[in-house]
Amino acid sequence: MKEIIILGSTGSIGTQTLDVIAAYPDKYRVKALVCAKNIRLLKEQIELFRPEFVAVEDVERARELAALTSVPVLAGREGVLEAAGVKADVTLNALVGIGGLEPTLAAINAGNDIALANKETLVTGGETVMRAAAEKKVAMLPVDSEHSAIWQCLKGEKQCKELILTASGGAFRGYSKEQLKEVSAAQALKHPTWNMGVKVTIDSATLMNKGFEVIEAMHLFSMPPSRIKVLVHRQSIVHSLVKFTDGSILAQLGYPDMKLPIQVALSYPERGNIEFSPTDLTAQPLTFEEPDTEAFPCLKIAVECAKAGGAAPVILNAADEVLVDYFYRGLIKFYDVPYYISKAVDELSGVDFDGSPEAIRSTDARCRKYLDGCLSRR
Repeated sequence: MKEIIILGSTGSIGTQTLDVIAAYPDKYRVKALVCAKNIRLLKEQIELFRPEFVAVEDVERARELAALTSVPVLAGREGVLEAAGVKADVTLNALVGIGGLEPTLAAINAGNDIALANKETLVTGGETVMRAAAEKKVAMLPVDSEHSAIWQCLKGEKQCKELILTASGGAFRGYSKEQLKEVSAAQALKHPTWNMGVKVTIDSATLMNKGFEVIEAMHLFSMPPSRIKVLVHRQSIVHSLVKFTDGSILAQLGYPDMKLPIQVALSYPERGNIEFSPTDLTAQPLTFEEPDTEAFPCLKIAVECAKAGGAAPVILNAADEVLVDYFYRGLIKFYDVPYYISKAVDELSGVDFDGSPEAIRSTDARCRKYLDGCLSRR
């Protein structure tokens, strides 16, 4: 049986991962579960999956949980990193934000294959992470549906010309710049096809999510940004495509259900045998269109940061985390997000940057401080 550690077990990806594991009781065993603070759900997961231990980042919540269960409970950021560094077959990282970077590195150092759903790991530390994975000879197993699709299309293929990431377009596809000036976070959270958390859903509405995925694909598949294209595909049935040197295009299709890429990652190098959500190809036409980067400039900003490299993607990520939170709380407008991201990248990216976790942390902190200062003066 494969031993699985789940970082972020109480979030959307974490709970769906446990659904997949529950469907294969003779194939997978949960070794550890990690969450930020949702101990109510974590306690239910403990009772169902009986992990060897758990970790809770919120120290007070960890103490509360320890009084309710006989399973060992690690506490705080140190507990999360300790859990991430325990040997297992696969560590699935579904943590949210840049806090997922160091747990990924800890799991790689333990020799665990990484099922990666934490975008920030590769957006902020792509070169460092991929180099560490190569040195430890661990597999990087993409869980994002787009990167899973590319990974599946590339198996056994060598002459790739272009990667094509698909985007749903988010809640505001087709909106004009004038219409977008007054949209709210509540509107942004009404995603047309996927059920995701707040941060990634708002990033989908701004197209920043797709910009992050360009950076991830660049690192996962050793592909320059100039050879990574984005197409809006409203139906979210084609998860991504690969174009080869002879003009052939391979695509991976499936109903928009994250259990499919999760199952693909956990079952690697084999393929699972459960069809969680059947795909009806006759249900609707499949359409593709170019993204509107004038109305949605975050995608263009992210691609520019991917090309620039260095500290730029770290600043991009930190700025987006800060600004999405401000937008969600109704403190800024939709177009304040790309405006202040560009401002932070222009102001802060020209610094020495060696890609180390320490440099990533300090750059991230500097960007957050800078933006809090900018926004407090509004």
